[in-house]
Amino acid sequence: MGELFRSEEMTLAQLFLQSEAAYCCLNPDVNVFQRKFVNEVRRCEEMDRKLRFVEKEIKKANIPTVDTGENPEVPFPRDMIDLEATFEKLENELKEINTNQEALKKNFLELTELKHILRRTQQFFDETFADVQTHWMNIHTIINIFFYFILIVLCFSFVFPTLLCRFVAGVISRERIPTFERMLWRVCRGNVFLRKAEIEDPLEDPTTGDQVHKSVFIIFFQGDQLKNRVKKICEGFRASLYPCPETPQERKEMLAGVNSRIDDLQMVLNQTEDHRQRVLQAASKTMRVWFIKVRKMKAIYHTLNLCNIDVTQKCLIAEVWCPVSDLDSIQFALRRGTRSGSTVPSILNRMQTKQTPPTFNKTNKFTSGFQNIVDAYGIGSYREINPAPYTIITFPFLFAVMFGDMGHGLLMTCGALYLVIRESRLLAQKSDNEMFNMVFAGRYIILLMGIFSVYTGIIYNDCFSKSLNMFGSGWSVRPILDQNILKSLDPAIPGVFNGPYPLGIDPIWNVATNKLTFLNSFKMKMSVILGVIHMLFGVSLSLFNHLYFKKPLNIFLGFIPEIVFMASLFGYLVLLVFYKWTSYNAYSSKDAPSLLIHFINMCLFNYNDPTNKALYPGQMGIQILLVLIALACVPCMLIVKTMMLHRQNLWKKHLVSLYQYNHVHFVLSQFNFGDVAVHQAIHTIEYCLGCISNTASYLRLWALSLAHAQLSEVLWSMVMHLGLSSRSGGGFFGLSIIFSAFAGLTVAILLIMEGLSAFLHALRLHWVEFQNKFYAGQGFKFIPFSFESILEGRFDE
Repeated sequence: MGELFRSEEMTLAQLFLQSEAAYCCLNPDVNVFQRKFVNEVRRCEEMDRKLRFVEKEIKKANIPTVDTGENPEVPFPRDMIDLEATFEKLENELKEINTNQEALKKNFLELTELKHILRRTQQFFDETFADVQTHWMNIHTIINIFFYFILIVLCFSFVFPTLLCRFVAGVISRERIPTFERMLWRVCRGNVFLRKAEIEDPLEDPTTGDQVHKSVFIIFFQGDQLKNRVKKICEGFRASLYPCPETPQERKEMLAGVNSRIDDLQMVLNQTEDHRQRVLQAASKTMRVWFIKVRKMKAIYHTLNLCNIDVTQKCLIAEVWCPVSDLDSIQFALRRGTRSGSTVPSILNRMQTKQTPPTFNKTNKFTSGFQNIVDAYGIGSYREINPAPYTIITFPFLFAVMFGDMGHGLLMTCGALYLVIRESRLLAQKSDNEMFNMVFAGRYIILLMGIFSVYTGIIYNDCFSKSLNMFGSGWSVRPILDQNILKSLDPAIPGVFNGPYPLGIDPIWNVATNKLTFLNSFKMKMSVILGVIHMLFGVSLSLFNHLYFKKPLNIFLGFIPEIVFMASLFGYLVLLVFYKWTSYNAYSSKDAPSLLIHFINMCLFNYNDPTNKALYPGQMGIQILLVLIALACVPCMLIVKTMMLHRQNLWKKHLVSLYQYNHVHFVLSQFNFGDVAVHQAIHTIEYCLGCISNTASYLRLWALSLAHAQLSEVLWSMVMHLGLSSRSGGGFFGLSIIFSAFAGLTVAILLIMEGLSAFLHALRLHWVEFQNKFYAGQGFKFIPFSFESILEGRFDE
């Protein structure tokens, strides 16, 4: 249980692994067959590449990968050959299928484009002759002989060149048609005739699989020179040209043949796609298991490559950090690995070292989020007090002090509870949304923040900016409320105040005009009290660090002056707050002095202020004594501790000279008096000034709490109040719309924005005001070998 409050005890161990059993010691359930670690890593990387290729094909085919939750053991080293053969066969089969399918699709595309060309070309010629026949039938009278002669000339100049001249037909992307047409006109100087028509259905690109819109075109021209120009332009615009017969009969016969070939090719494509789907579906069932096996093997061989090889080439030597509590598990794994592949036992030898061990804090799914909050500030020094267990309570509580609202807290609790209940399903889905993953990782933090917010909301008696009258108000102001008149509550008026509300703040304050004044005083004093208690608790935790590391000087000249300094000034201020609450009642509260003025006068030794009378007899003497005690603590931390450290160093030098006189070597750490003095001065000034600034920093609890309450009240009065005040027939529909807007703004502004703001302020209070009293955070993190982290992608390759 003690390890929960500080990091695990670590030890440096030396492992002597026999080559035959090295693989099995990391995976003690299997035998070893051979050892070629560099080559094995490369072979694992090649298998991983093949699996990624297959996975890409599975995703392209929209086939879901089966995740049964199975976590297979690392395969035997000799099984690598079988896995390699399986993956090689699967990759070659898929590549062959893809190559054949791409060739078939390319052929299918060409036949489809040729089919559209044959159809459209025939339509082009039919439309030309239809225009000629229409003009011929319109000649009725002999009076129009002259115009008939002109029409004949025009027909011969238009139809016969079309029939007798040469032409090319092809297909081009639809978006290139305007540029293509302009280029033809300019290069050929208007001596070509272009007809085009769009293909209604998009065609599939066999290389990329994208759907492309294309158009059919036919170009008429005369002479080889124009033919060469037209073909070069078509090549430049990536147009596909196809042979097209000149006679209608030949085009009809060719179209029939193309349609027959398309039908046969479609059948082959369907069979190929069915075969590809069967192969991918079979692979998808074991894809996850294959990935796990390969990556586990790769991780083991990669780790073994980090070991040193002795001169006999028969033993691997590794130096590792490991928790002392896991030494028995490591010994058991070594024994199992030895039984699996070697007759010579593997050895674990604990080593003595002066190196600083890494910091390792064991966590679970509940405590990991709070540990991450602490580690984000800095990894703790080895074996120092871990703030995470205390943060589990203090962090959501301080958040709730700023966010206190029953309604908003309940919404936050329900959202976090949903993530907690369905955590197994959500983990299996493995979302790529970074924002969702961050919220999901902190689901237990959000759950506690919501529960604590409900509690503080009950204390504030605040639910969506409204109060709940659960026990009946302690004020007799019903006649005034019936007249809907806001009143400034004054407990000194006889017969108005009957007694305190049983739990939290009286609901009558919600309609009082002096509500803000009352809440200001209450929440400001509450913030100071919570802040001083939190900081005193932080200073108290430093005592356990000094006791554990056996530093009595830090206790007598560090902890004691620090705790006395803070308690003499700010602890006394907290006592004054409680004394004032208990000494003055509703009738005498108007004559109560100001605590702020009292505290300022106390620090300035000013006791001649007639406007601020004493709180209790003998106050001046006690306050003078407390200030002098606080001032006396400063030289203890600044001067006395520095001189004591200097004296200790001189004593150690004297001991070293005695050891050397007796021919005993002794190493003495270097001591620089100037550096120690500067360091201690900085620490003392920082602590003394920090007590003042940190106490003021806790006033953010008061400010954020009031801001949240005011935002909630403004949102209710400006949005929800409009719908509730409507008396028209359509008020129900208007209320539903307004309620939707109110709910959306509540989630967006009060839950997300205000919640994030309170979260960040609570984070700052822990990092700066609390942890700096006892937490150095100058360590480095211990990252153990773990298959779980490897499979999650955190393995450093």
